[in-house]
Order: sequence, then C-alpha cells, then structure tokens
Amino acid sequence: MDKSRISESSEVRIGHSLNEAEKKHLAKRRETVLQCLKQLGIFCSEDEVPNIAVLGSGGGLRAMVGLLGSLSQLKEDGLLDCIMYLCGVSGSTWCMASLYEEPDWSTKLETLKDNIVRRLAEGKVSCSEMGKKLVKYYTEKDNFSMTDVWAALIVSNMVKEIDEHRLSEQRGNYTNDPYPIYTVIDKQCKYDRLNADVWFEITPEESGYSLSGVFVDSSCLGSHFENGKEIKKQPETDMLFLRGLCGSAIADMAENKTYLYEALKQQIEDIRGSREERHLVRTTDLREGQQALLALVNLNLCVLRGEDPTNDLRTIEDLPKDECDGIVRLTFDLQKTTSEGKISETELKNYTQRVYSFIKEKLQGLGSRFDMWRAIVRSLELLASWTWGTTYDFLYKMKEKDIDPSILNSETREYEDAGVLLNSPYFSVLRKERDIDLIISLDNSAGNPFETVVKTAKLCKDLHIAFPEVVVPAEDAEPQDFYVFRGYSKAPTVIHIPLFNAVNCKGEVEKWEKTYQTIQMSYSHEMITKLLEKAALNIKNNKEKLLKEIKNITEEKKTSKHGKM
Repeated sequence: MDKSRISESSEVRIGHSLNEAEKKHLAKRRETVLQCLKQLGIFCSEDEVPNIAVLGSGGGLRAMVGLLGSLSQLKEDGLLDCIMYLCGVSGSTWCMASLYEEPDWSTKLETLKDNIVRRLAEGKVSCSEMGKKLVKYYTEKDNFSMTDVWAALIVSNMVKEIDEHRLSEQRGNYTNDPYPIYTVIDKQCKYDRLNADVWFEITPEESGYSLSGVFVDSSCLGSHFENGKEIKKQPETDMLFLRGLCGSAIADMAENKTYLYEALKQQIEDIRGSREERHLVRTTDLREGQQALLALVNLNLCVLRGEDPTNDLRTIEDLPKDECDGIVRLTFDLQKTTSEGKISETELKNYTQRVYSFIKEKLQGLGSRFDMWRAIVRSLELLASWTWGTTYDFLYKMKEKDIDPSILNSETREYEDAGVLLNSPYFSVLRKERDIDLIISLDNSAGNPFETVVKTAKLCKDLHIAFPEVVVPAEDAEPQDFYVFRGYSKAPTVIHIPLFNAVNCKGEVEKWEKTYQTIQMSYSHEMITKLLEKAALNIKNNKEKLLKEIKNITEEKKTSKHGKM
C-alpha cells in the first residue's frame, strides 16, 4: 500500500499514489469514457473501463500540427472521449498548450483547430514583444537561463504567440478533456545515468519525478526550497516558458546557437535603431560597448557558419582604446593564438565570456532603462556557456532514503527537452498507479520511425517495468500506418502510428520527411493543411483497427476483473 505523505511545507509530496485532483478528474472522465464506449458498441461496467493514453512525440512544428490533426480526426470518428490521458514531449506540448488554453477544448475542437492554424500561418510576434518578454524573464527570475531566451525569442516566433497563462490556471478548466501531462527530463540525472530519476512530469496540479514518486505543487515549481520548505517564491512558470522548457531540442547545438545569435542580433539592431536609444547612447557614452557586442555576436555567427571572422575581430580591435582598452587587449591576445582566422571552440568561448564581463561592467549602476541591454548581455553569456533549464530543486536538503543523494544535495537542477533522451512520453504513463491498459503512440519523430518504441522497451527491461515485446519490420521497408505490440501480464498494449508511412504517403515517405523538417521555423497555410490531412488519415484509415483494440483491451479487463473475484 502506498504511503504518500506531505512534507512540513505541505507542498512537497512523497509517494507513488496519484494526487487527489487527478483522482477526481479520472473519476469524472471515466463516466465520459463509459458513455463513449457504449456509443461505439463496447459495453462494460464503470470499473471495467480501460485506461487509454495518447502519446504525442517531439518534432517541432511537425509534431504540433501532426498531433492536432490526429486529435481532430479522433474527435470526428467519435474516439476522442475514449482517451483518459494526453501526454506530450517537445513539439507535441506546443499543441497541448494551445488546446488547454481553452476550457473544455475537446467540446469545440474544430473551431479551436481553425484558430490555431490561422495563428500559425498568419500570426506574428514583433521583435519588440519578444524583447519585452525577454526582459520580463530576466528581471523577475533568479534562475534566468537559455530556456528563457529560447522561449522568448524562438518559440514565441514559431508558435506565433506569447502565452502568459499559468499552468495552475487550468485546474478545473478541462473537466471534459483527457488529463494532460507534459514531460521533460532532468539533465544531470541523464548524465549520471540515474534512469529511474530522469523522467520529470508536469501537470496543472503537480510536477515531479514520475518513477521516484516525489512531487511539488506546480504553482511552486521553480521556487527556492530547503528541506521541503519554500523559502523564496519565484514567479510561476507560464505557458510560453513551459513550451520552451519542453521544446528546446528541435535541432542540433550549432543550429540552435545560430538561431539564438540571430535573434539576439536582431534585438541589438532594433534597440540601437530606436530614437530613444540613440539619445541614451549619446548621454551615457555606451556606443563603443554596443559596437563590441554586435561585433562579438557576428564573430560567433561567423565561426558557427565556418566563415572568416577577421573583419569582426578588426572591428573590436579598432574601437577607441580609451573606452574599450580591455576588449582590445583581449582581441589582440586572441589573434595571437589564431592563424588564418581560425578560432577553436574553447578559445572562442573564453574570449566571448571575458568580453561580456567587460561590457557588463559598463552597465553597472545604470537605471532600469538599460534592463534590455543587461538581459541581452546575460543571454549571450549563457549562450557561450550553454546553460539551460536552471530551476531551484524542491528536494534540496531533504532526507529521503529512496532519492539519489546527488539530487538531494543540489540547490538547482537543469530540466530540458525529453526528446534528447526519448522522443515520446512513455514513462509518464508507465507509472504503476496510472494503470494504463492501452497506449496510442502518435509518432511524429524524424528518422527511424520505431526508435521511440524500441528504446522504451529496452529501458523498461532495465528498469523492470512491464512493457510489450517490440519486434519491428526490416529497416529498409517503408513503415506502415498501424502497429500493435500486445501487452502481457501487467504490460499495456501499444499501438504505434508513424506520421509518414507507406499508406498515407504512397511511396513518397522520404519526400514528405524532407518537406517537413524538424528545424523549420514556420509553415505556410498550405503546408499546415496538408500535414493535418496526413495525420488525420492515419486515424481515419485505422478507425476499425482502433475500435478492435479498444474492444480487445476492454474484454481483457473484464476477464481479469472476474478472474480475481
């Protein structure tokens, strides 16, 4: 029997049971599922209702739009109300965040889908709006990190909105919808190979380590804790930051850095071009520092692109020595260690961080009018050190024998996109207490269409978690649109649906994959419409197969229940 308990702060919960709000939601949702099953000709009692979870994989905008198309078709086919849980990682969480903005979204999905499509195709977030959001994160949070920069400048531009709603505001607003779970990972646990502790789930009620069974109220996630007590409140995570936290692995490091440097360069150029800033530059004599900052951003972009950085080095070197003597000296030192304009990654990182420190000194003592410059300089420092997802650890200094000491002794943790480890949120629903009977995996990943389910099976074997045996077809064959990996004993059955396949792409899978790459920043209206259609076909073409598996799992649950009586 699970012995959950609350720490002295009444905000940290230790135990594997579901929280009370989730239990209440599931009880109500079970009634909805029961009625839906009856309408589909599947009859059972309320305690025989199967727990079905839909999983949305990562994949940037492709995953966001793909999940939207699948859910819309599930609704049209009368299957959406069979679903108990909706879980996502990375790009799929962008879709979820857009849906759960609207109370009881599943009752008005078609209208909501049209609004999301219009926003993605025609919406725009201005550079000024992005900059204001960046400054807000910088001034309000202790643990400003690259995740804040990514959310404010990149994700807002991709999803075409700055959503400042708080996750806890959704409580009680989705009584007619599946229960939502957003999944990230603990970066340090990943590197320490603490596989049981790496999976971190975020729901409107609670956030915490899925398999270890330690949770904090989601409104307190990010606040400063010691020994289970909140000692310093931090602003509650908003939905834009959550999207940035969940969806920061849309490309490799070099591509991400390029996006970020370009976005910060745009912020610098926009500020320098404003009339107010030109006046401030004359009165505060910051012109040389700003020139150095812009040249330094260009220098990093040149190195990332394999271009010659000599001109940018000369720009910095040519700044007036009475104003920027420290920068000039650093530049001279760097040039002495390079040949033919080539700079090593380590040299560039050290040089960049030292120059930013120099520029920061010029901003010391200035008023809040210069917060934007401070935020940019700090962003560039973090970009050089590649610091993401820094969050106060709610388990800091607690005494828990079942939690690894490295977590208990760490004042902060770094959370990141789960897609860097596993691009589907299996481990959120594989908690024993969620008792999932059927998983519908909507795989919108790039590359190997079976990687997520194969990797999950291996990890589950290592962690002694019940999961079906996964046998996949030959690697050189185009994937089909529907696979079933049947559970045994206490293992759930898994339905696996690759987004692009031999059925909906008719021999053109590679062409569609190249058209919808993970790293794309935006899709046209036509691209979105076609992608929605492809995702919808995977459900429409397999409605009868889905019904068959739902019926099978319901009958198995009936048999199991009566066998125990």
